[in-house]
Amino acid sequence: MRHGFVRVAAATPDIRVADVEFNTEKICEEIKKACENRAKILAFPELCVTGYTCGDLFTQDVLLRAARDGLLKIARYTADKDILVFVGVPLCVEGKLYNTAAAVNRGRVIGITTKTFLPNYGEFYEMRQFTPGPDRAGYISFEGEQVPFGPQILFRAEGMEDLVVSAEICEDVWSPVPPSIRAAVEGATVIVNCSASDETIGKDAYRRELIGGQSARLIAGYVYANAGEGESTTDVVFGGHNIIAENGALLKESRRYHNEMICSELDIQRIVSERRKNTTFKAEMEHTLIQVPFTIENEETELSRVFPKKPFVPSDEGLRAQRCEEILTIQAMGLKKRLAHTHARTAVVGISGGLDSTLALLVTARAFEMLGKDKKEIIAVTMPCFGTTDRTYRNACDMARKTGASLKEVPIGEAVEIHFRDIGQDPEDHDVTYENAQARERTQVLMDIANRTGGMVIGTGDMSELALGWATYNGDHMSMYGVNASVPKTLVRHLVKYAADETTDEELKQVLYDVLDTPVSPELLPPKDGDIAQRTEDLVGPYELHDFFLYYMLRFGYGPAKIFRLAEAAFDGDYEKTTIRKWLETFCRRFFSQQFKRSCLPDGPKVGTVALSPRGDLRMPSDACASAWLKELEEITVEEEQK
Repeated sequence: MRHGFVRVAAATPDIRVADVEFNTEKICEEIKKACENRAKILAFPELCVTGYTCGDLFTQDVLLRAARDGLLKIARYTADKDILVFVGVPLCVEGKLYNTAAAVNRGRVIGITTKTFLPNYGEFYEMRQFTPGPDRAGYISFEGEQVPFGPQILFRAEGMEDLVVSAEICEDVWSPVPPSIRAAVEGATVIVNCSASDETIGKDAYRRELIGGQSARLIAGYVYANAGEGESTTDVVFGGHNIIAENGALLKESRRYHNEMICSELDIQRIVSERRKNTTFKAEMEHTLIQVPFTIENEETELSRVFPKKPFVPSDEGLRAQRCEEILTIQAMGLKKRLAHTHARTAVVGISGGLDSTLALLVTARAFEMLGKDKKEIIAVTMPCFGTTDRTYRNACDMARKTGASLKEVPIGEAVEIHFRDIGQDPEDHDVTYENAQARERTQVLMDIANRTGGMVIGTGDMSELALGWATYNGDHMSMYGVNASVPKTLVRHLVKYAADETTDEELKQVLYDVLDTPVSPELLPPKDGDIAQRTEDLVGPYELHDFFLYYMLRFGYGPAKIFRLAEAAFDGDYEKTTIRKWLETFCRRFFSQQFKRSCLPDGPKVGTVALSPRGDLRMPSDACASAWLKELEEITVEEEQK
């Protein structure tokens, strides 16, 4: 499957208790539907060939013979189907009855997974009819073939070495040590569960947490198929609650009390990447579990999954507010410790009226509140120069006053002009020297004010700027503590908005809202008709795209081709393919060429799963070559032209 995506499904068929012929027909209908939806792995509920609620009918030869025949009919039905199916069925082996999940592929039963933990409490009494499966899998003779039988069998896709599937059955995952743990350690990237979990008050929430948690713990995909309507309601009701999860995230969930199929795509490449990075996930090199090959076509997987445009920003408003409060607290706690440790009397913040410096000032104010320090010891410095507009200047000044900081204005135009004279720079030449001289002069002013007042300079630059190298080396690139160092630009905006929404100071609220409406700019070029002349996103590209690229490159190690595909899906209707590709190339080039700036970053707190600290998350050589990434981008261009 290109880029590691494989479509999986969980289905709850209509059944009749003990009516194997009817159930088999319905199961085959669901297999057909799954194939039409291009699913490659399909899970059915526990004992669905007969129905889970047959009770002592499971001891009847008539039912067991019918179940075996039904399984064989299902197997034959898959002969021309491109799918691996797990179906729950009772099987008698050497005089003992087992609760099993039979794996069916290309017309054959290729393995039979047994249930390890049989519930015998509350409404469950499985040990009355069934025998727990063996401790380890072996082989049994089944319809003239030697078939693996037992727990933790690994089904490996031929030609796709990372797609390894294992099954467990209902109670197994509720046990203290689920069989899926061993399966995952030995390489299973997808776990299916054939289940019959009845509905009681609150159980759906627990089930959801359990499956999500197991997929997170195992760093795996998890496909959970549950029994539904059609089972006996003599004592209990089944809701058909199907779940597909990946690495702790619920990708798809069925409606309860509706027998239906759910489909989604598991990202096997993401799973493998996570395991590769996670040193506490100990893969077992010496394999003890039986491995069974199965065959599916290695073809393009059409994506139905939704990839958020802003992966750093929760879409749910309540969760977003909670996340913002947490991040602001982490930032402030980090700064609080540094201020206390260095016995800093003041904190010096350069304020421009832009988003980043606004966030830095808000965080600094929080840290001072935590320390019980007078916020007048926060020195908010505005340094107007050639590109400063009235709007940003006014906002910077108003914000400093409203947060309780001491405002200090240091115009730097004259000092920069003297510097131009000293180095022979033509003031009319608005090149990179013209811009960077202003940024470095501002940093010098901040550093010297900090020295003079016994304080420290608080950095304002964010993670998106660091990823792109959009900072002047030893200018705004440098500080004594960078509170925004691991906060991406798309999240900076929401943090400032959260602060605006939460404040009871109406004047501060209006200032913050105006900052949010101000175009992102370093303001290093003279204004045009009083307005900002230099818009960052016109020069370096939209930050929402760059943050998207950054997230998937660093969080999961995806290459440009896969990132492009995900961005194309996420930003469909917002950006043309050529635009996405253009800025993706810009991102790759700048990310590699600007690492030298990140290699000497000031300290700063990590707030999320992606960070660029050279001491922590990104230990990357400054002279690493981007050629392999750019080559992959060129191949994207060729593919698009051929289309």
